[in-house]
Amino acid sequence: MQKDGGWVDAMRMLVPEPAKLYTWWSYRALDWEAADKGRRLDHIWVAPALADRVSGVRVMKQLRGWSRPSDHVPVTATMEV
Repeated sequence: MQKDGGWVDAMRMLVPEPAKLYTWWSYRALDWEAADKGRRLDHIWVAPALADRVSGVRVMKQLRGWSRPSDHVPVTATMEV
């Protein structure tokens, strides 16, 4: 679908490979942060016409460390309009 619509991966545009980019960490990993193993399950895709307006992305990893957290963390993008 990404290729069909010509969508741009806003997160990878600003955090290029090979940098790790996780948005999910298993509850099975007791020390999930030290293990530094996760998956990227959450994405932000933008239309090509908007790609140059993305000025920042944020993966709120610190929220995974809260008591009783979700295994996913919020992901946001900032766009200049």
